[in-house]
Amino acid sequence: MGVEVLTFGCRLNAFEAEVIRREAEGAGLSDTIVINSCAVTNEAVAQARQSIRKLKRERPEARIVVTGCAAQTQSEMFAQMAEVDRVVGNDDKMHARAWRDARAAFDVGSSDKIAVSDIMAVKAMAPHLIDGFATGLPRVFVQVQNGCDHRCTFCIIPFGRGNSRSVPMGAVVEQARALARRGHAEIVLTGVDLTSYGADLPGAPKLGTLTKQILRHVPELKRLRISSIDSIEADSDLLDAIADDARLMPHLHLSLQSGDDMILKRMKRRHSRVDAIAFCEQVRRLRPDIALGADIIAGFPTETEEMFARSCDLVEECGLIFLHVFPYSPRPGTPAARMPQVAGAVIKDRAKRLRAAGEAALRRRLQTEVGATRDVLIESDTQGRTEHYLPVAIAGADVGSVVSVRIGGEDGARLTA
Repeated sequence: MGVEVLTFGCRLNAFEAEVIRREAEGAGLSDTIVINSCAVTNEAVAQARQSIRKLKRERPEARIVVTGCAAQTQSEMFAQMAEVDRVVGNDDKMHARAWRDARAAFDVGSSDKIAVSDIMAVKAMAPHLIDGFATGLPRVFVQVQNGCDHRCTFCIIPFGRGNSRSVPMGAVVEQARALARRGHAEIVLTGVDLTSYGADLPGAPKLGTLTKQILRHVPELKRLRISSIDSIEADSDLLDAIADDARLMPHLHLSLQSGDDMILKRMKRRHSRVDAIAFCEQVRRLRPDIALGADIIAGFPTETEEMFARSCDLVEECGLIFLHVFPYSPRPGTPAARMPQVAGAVIKDRAKRLRAAGEAALRRRLQTEVGATRDVLIESDTQGRTEHYLPVAIAGADVGSVVSVRIGGEDGARLTA
């Protein structure tokens, strides 16, 4: 066995997994499992720990290395696990030297497990040109940004990722061109705080500028998609691209978090309820068929039933059909963890109700798609996704291809072609 990377959490981790595999194998590591962890919730950390224990039972001969956000923020905890051979920092994992050092430590039997540098000292991003994605893979990710300069009161991620930093536009365009020429039909731009892209680069280009550059200079790319954005920072060029370029997919995922102004203030978010609704109305005017999703936290400290109801109302008022619902999870060291907490049973119930509202909204959108003709990216032998990221049950098409189909029906969870 060579190097296997098990990824938890966000799309950014999915991109970084390819860099980790390349650098670790290049350093000569073998019989190694890398856990690329997530720290966004207590559950995410617990899942990583459970996986480590399970993997060691099943494959006792393999070395286990833990990296990612949880490794950065809780390195001592992972180092104390008997199953773990090394803990590598979240920036360190992207550099060959960290994996050469890991191999050297393994070779001499070093008992020093922790190799985690100061993430806040990282000021720039080294571009990584990835050619390791399997040919024919339908959707691939390109990292354009990392870190976050904001300090939402519930979020530990800035301490796992560091401050915001961007990949230069030329390097991003080169990566997109290389992937498109390898036959990947769809590229997803990823980052921790995508709409902060470019603030640290010469001339401070915006995400919209980058988007237009990719679309202009990579004409062979069939589909470009943007992952989660902070709507309050969406720039005019991004809105222009949404309105004018069909290759930019009509699908946005928004970091909304709550529909109540007081909770948004206590979260230290930078938008209001009115801002969120106005943005959704604006992009729907520009692209009437656009599909919108959002991250929403259920049971944030001090949230009352009335406050929670305003979050539920956002589903209809913003026209949301894809919900990522996060039951609030106190992260040690964050201001929200010191606020008056909502009872666990109440959080669980609110998350369940919010998910139900999202599922109902998705079913309504599926019903409106019946009879439409859509371009579907084939993801597997049995499923693809439309431009709007709606799942379609389909068979008989080549994985990685984009086919035009007529939507014949829906089963409440996905479309049928």
